[in-house]
Amino acid sequence: MFDSPSPEALARCHTVAFEGLDARRVEVQCAVTAGLPGFAVVGLPDKAVSEARERVRTALQAMAIALPSKRITVNLSPADLPKEGSHFDLPIALALLAALGILPPDRVEEAVALGELSLDGRLVPVIGALPTALAAGEDDRVLLCPAACGAEAAWVGATPVFAAKSLADLIAHLTDRAPLDPARPGEIRDDPTTGCLSEVRGQERAKRALEIAAAGRHHMLMVGSPGSGKSMLAARLPGILPPLSAPEALETSMIQSLAGLLDEGGISRTRPYRAPHHTASMAAVVGGGRGAKPGEISLAHNGVLFLDEFPEYARAVLETLRQPIETGEVVVARANAHVTYPCRFLLIAAANPCRCGQLYDAGQACGRAPQCGAEYMGKISGPLMDRFDLRLEVPPVSYADLDLPPSGDTSAEIAKRVAAARDIQSARFAEIGVTARVNADAEGALLDRIATPDKAGKDLLLKAAEKFRLTARGYHRVLRLARTIADLDGAETVGQPHIAEAVGYRLIGAPSM
Repeated sequence: MFDSPSPEALARCHTVAFEGLDARRVEVQCAVTAGLPGFAVVGLPDKAVSEARERVRTALQAMAIALPSKRITVNLSPADLPKEGSHFDLPIALALLAALGILPPDRVEEAVALGELSLDGRLVPVIGALPTALAAGEDDRVLLCPAACGAEAAWVGATPVFAAKSLADLIAHLTDRAPLDPARPGEIRDDPTTGCLSEVRGQERAKRALEIAAAGRHHMLMVGSPGSGKSMLAARLPGILPPLSAPEALETSMIQSLAGLLDEGGISRTRPYRAPHHTASMAAVVGGGRGAKPGEISLAHNGVLFLDEFPEYARAVLETLRQPIETGEVVVARANAHVTYPCRFLLIAAANPCRCGQLYDAGQACGRAPQCGAEYMGKISGPLMDRFDLRLEVPPVSYADLDLPPSGDTSAEIAKRVAAARDIQSARFAEIGVTARVNADAEGALLDRIATPDKAGKDLLLKAAEKFRLTARGYHRVLRLARTIADLDGAETVGQPHIAEAVGYRLIGAPSM
């Protein structure tokens, strides 16, 4: 046993409190002093943290460790930072054991710990192991966590991670009676294929638009009758996107860790694909709720966000998308939380041309056509519509096309062209010395530098801007789109054909003359 420290020499352990992706450091201080027996947890804890004292007390009793008839005070510093979640159980237990002289205080103080305790002393997995491991590495501390979190936390590689199945195992480790081996990273998951684009009958223009969208991360709106293949096309988009780079995989996995979506510590290099239902609430899509958790737009970071039945979403939800689309970040502001999440996603929206969806078929359209279509699409505001680089009609597929064998390039062939175009963009931005990753990130002077068209292309763009009354944002989006089309062609300069194709993808929703 170790000598019990005096009240002036507090036993300490470290953990974190989550504010978005930031892991705020929290020092868990524990003192055992003379006085009326009691166990108090202070420092702005929520209900789950306050209940930790009962879980810790019962777990220690299950291990035949009796608490003394003294006053136990646990302070979570800084005291003005809200503490939420059950992951405070383990650091509270370790600090208490160090204060009782059961664990060496110096070994406990040099560790960052998180984990929930069951009543028999087993450690229950919690969310946030990945950002916690990153914080531990920055502070040059070891991480102690439940066994189920070890593979996830070990991905950071910046600090030793010791994952235990129970509190007894950690006690044996910290007293050197049975040292634990450092946890090893989980395996990279190979997600099942999302299907091949060659399986989509017809829709060659839509396939071309998907390729352009994937190459430059351009947002796309598809308008077509029910059954024309809009959802099928969108579901195959991840199959033509390049795998996540190492930094992107870490960014994406940190968000998934906070949402509890990492399975057995495995990190996927496949880009996320999120498709929330049109009845989803603001908090579900944008983020918020209890603890200001990330929403669907953040879970789609570095991947695809597919919004089917686009006009059916609540108007407030759609309008809230405008700023995240432009900035790549979303600020979730609540009375007790103000956090920022990254959300640089590729937005694919699908919509029927009208409420019944038969506007394009004169034999089935309602008697209010085409006014019904204008009213239905009018649910999408002009500023939001302006943020789509590609807008195209997806016509119904004929019965003859359905009987044809798979046609067109496979997803693997298209993915090679997309990867080549992205490599061109990466090399260009690296040479210039900017942080942009794809053409959709270019703006201002950078856009002028990389996407200024030749004279014929410039003349065509000016005519199109005047005829279709393009906004300044629309004008620049045409330039970005044309730059990506030129990259797919391997062209150094944006030419007239590239401008013409780019303008052709912005005519839906443009004002008519």
